[in-house]
Amino acid sequence: MIQDSEESVDSERVKEMWLSNSHPAVVPVEEVENILRTDRVKGLTTRQAEERYTTFGYNELVAKEEDPVWKKYLEQFKNPLIILLLCSAIVSICMRQFDDAASITLAIVIVVTVGFIQEYRSEKTLEKLKKLVPPVCVCVRDGRPDSFEAKFLVPGDLVTMQTGDRIPADLRLVSCMEFAVDESSLTGELEPILKTSDVLPKKENLATNEMINQAFMGTMVVTGRATGLVVATADKTQFGQVFQMMSDEVAPDTPLQNSMNLLGKQLSAYSLAVIGLIMLAGWYQGKQVLVMFNIGVSLAVAAIPEGLPIVTVVTLALGVMRMAGKQAIVKKLPTVEALGCVNVICTDKTGTVTCNQMTATNMVTGGGDRVQVTGSGYHPEGAAEILTSDDHAGTQKDMERMAECATLCNNASITCGQLLGQPTEGALLALAQKLSMKNFKEEGTRVKEIPFSSENKVMEVIYQLGPNNVSFVKGALEKVLVKCDTYLHHGKILSLEGSSVPAESVRFCAELGGRGLRVLALARGVDGGKLTFLGLVAMQDPPRPGVPAAVRTLAESGVRTVMLTGDAKETAIAIGDQIGLFGDQRPVRSGAVAGEDLDRMGDADLQTVVRSVQVFYRVSPRHKVRIVAALQSHGLIVAMTGDGVNDGVAVKRADVGIAMGKCGTDVCKEAADVILLDDDFSTILSAIEEGKSIFINIRNFLRFQLSTSIAALSLISISTLMGTANPLNPMQILWINIIMDGPPAQSLGVEPADKELMMKPPRNTKVAMLSRDILINIVLSAAIIVCGTLYVFKEMMEDGKITNRDTTMTFTCFVFFDMFNALSCRSHTKSVFQLGLFSNKSFCLAVLFSLVGQMLVIYTPPLQYIFQTEALSAKDLLFLVCLTSSIFIVSEVKKFAERRMLARRKKVTRTNSAKSLISLV
Repeated sequence: MIQDSEESVDSERVKEMWLSNSHPAVVPVEEVENILRTDRVKGLTTRQAEERYTTFGYNELVAKEEDPVWKKYLEQFKNPLIILLLCSAIVSICMRQFDDAASITLAIVIVVTVGFIQEYRSEKTLEKLKKLVPPVCVCVRDGRPDSFEAKFLVPGDLVTMQTGDRIPADLRLVSCMEFAVDESSLTGELEPILKTSDVLPKKENLATNEMINQAFMGTMVVTGRATGLVVATADKTQFGQVFQMMSDEVAPDTPLQNSMNLLGKQLSAYSLAVIGLIMLAGWYQGKQVLVMFNIGVSLAVAAIPEGLPIVTVVTLALGVMRMAGKQAIVKKLPTVEALGCVNVICTDKTGTVTCNQMTATNMVTGGGDRVQVTGSGYHPEGAAEILTSDDHAGTQKDMERMAECATLCNNASITCGQLLGQPTEGALLALAQKLSMKNFKEEGTRVKEIPFSSENKVMEVIYQLGPNNVSFVKGALEKVLVKCDTYLHHGKILSLEGSSVPAESVRFCAELGGRGLRVLALARGVDGGKLTFLGLVAMQDPPRPGVPAAVRTLAESGVRTVMLTGDAKETAIAIGDQIGLFGDQRPVRSGAVAGEDLDRMGDADLQTVVRSVQVFYRVSPRHKVRIVAALQSHGLIVAMTGDGVNDGVAVKRADVGIAMGKCGTDVCKEAADVILLDDDFSTILSAIEEGKSIFINIRNFLRFQLSTSIAALSLISISTLMGTANPLNPMQILWINIIMDGPPAQSLGVEPADKELMMKPPRNTKVAMLSRDILINIVLSAAIIVCGTLYVFKEMMEDGKITNRDTTMTFTCFVFFDMFNALSCRSHTKSVFQLGLFSNKSFCLAVLFSLVGQMLVIYTPPLQYIFQTEALSAKDLLFLVCLTSSIFIVSEVKKFAERRMLARRKKVTRTNSAKSLISLV
């Protein structure tokens, strides 16, 4: 009993020592010190640390054990279509139809193996997350600093950090000296966060970027030094929670996989129906039930399109290859088609929609002249366009002074477009290169620097220029203005007293800040005196070129774009407006929802909110997953694009995960299904078009193969039930099967994408692959083939005897019907003449080779002997062409009528809409 009570006390102590995410931020360091039973100066003792290993475990992320290879391979057989094919192969063996069994088994092996190879990839996502835990850290134990592996850290340890270190665990900062941390991979914010050790005011659900007195595992120290107490290790850290979510998250099946599963069930049901009908018909005619059962099973097995899985895999593989040529790597075959079903694209902002490079976009001189700056990133390409000025030459002088200040009050450097330093300073350097050709740093010597801090909010650098020491200052406008007594206007230094410059500058700053821009004030002074105000520089991480056009095209094609960002509200709305998320409407501030608002919402409320909101800001990885899940609850197919660790879980949860290839983290790339090598958001348009095209091609192939197989089996069924001779001999049936599964059928899978395809809405995944329209087309085509072939067979059998000429005419009639049927199946809605007779070169060659093969079968003696055929006259061939083209003519007339009906329906809809609008007016 005593032992039990001691264990209970120990467990309670452990619970007390696990601090929640935001708790350490809102209590003093002394209280954190007491909770963790540690010392903020000397740290833990070695004995305390060793005791805590057994309680808290090591500071490392442990992935779940993977399934063995053989189990992953067997998982491929769960597909209903594969199960149906397996049953077909077994039945074929039982009925001694070994050739059918062999071909079906080969198809199964090819499809399962290709699928396994594509999907058998080690789960590298979690491995990449582990690499974010630094191998070594500096920790104070027993009052002495010691360097050891970060996995040995425990709650209560005192860690010291400096520039360039990676944070080894979640810490509550004890002391800071100009300590700034890059948290972009965790929060998505580009700017480094300046940290403090002060206690924060209590607030419900503090966001990660608001906890400025904490440092988080995996983030990088940009500048300064600090010490901190470990408050969370391993999976209790912020990164650990992302790790846990990633390992728990299961990627959903793609729409194509669901469609193929449904198709397998449909074909199974149809096969059972065929067997039942033939048995009933045989029983009605007084034939043996077992005999009719064997015939029914044979026909049902033969009707199953064993070529479909192969065509699907080949078509998807070709799509993957085409996407690779467009700078998009697709990791799993079915993902290509899934892109064509996407209704909503959830996108991260930083590094995905934007360039992930701060850029100066606007300037206001001390005298109030406004200047717009072009170009993006850390490149000198671009120019400054003066918008308002009564003296352009004077404004140019002011801009030269601002360029000098931007260059000299700066610690960054740019080499070949690569920034070394902070993004804000990189933007200022790039601006200076656009404004002036001078190398200002060569004109003087740096004497002193007073770094930026959270208290003074300015940075000052003193340079010796000639005989004078000149101060260059940048920082927050309110802090810079109090240091100034003059301002620069067209090269002249004028007094601030009595002028409207301070008030105008505050107004300009508020206006630019309201547009989501970061605003810095610049000033200079000589020999320690009061400063001269030079003006304002506004900057942002601008949208990537092509993103606004891509968002507009997506909207026109029925795909909605939603932005999820960890950034502030003003920045999120400004970027959303710039890329066209709000369409022609002005952005409404209330139309953006914060992460803290999501915390107060239940799932039902969130499902309502996601229908209309375009921008979510200050969101965490958990929020992003909830938003994606809420959209999916409406039956929408969701794509998620991102680049940071904070995007990884949502990328994996989405139906299609898309990662940036250049600036994306390894974690996000491994979680994604598609990687954009050029980081170009507009590449998604090509991917969606490819996805739509692939599904249409697979459906066209299915229509052709089923209509042909049903026609062939109907001929055999009718002759069997009627007790007449079979119109086709076994070798001729084999040749038809080769055509049915061979080149003409396969070439339908590579039909080029329709030029108007991008403007069509995403595929409705609730509609089965064998939809009502497709089934009508299949039955209609099969009926025409059967009727036409039986007509020829009957005409040729006028004497009541079956000759080689009779079967040759019937056989050739069926093959010609097949070719015209394949031509009709190239498109479900468009005329072949609209597509272009020769636009699909593979199809043209396949039909040509099939016809040449048919002629060889008819006219060469060796093949005549094998297939029991005889030569036909030109008149016979002309008759067959005229008859069999009927299937093509009927299809073209049907498509034309359907297009006219659709156009009339649209016209009526537009007329009704116009009448409604007039009535409202």
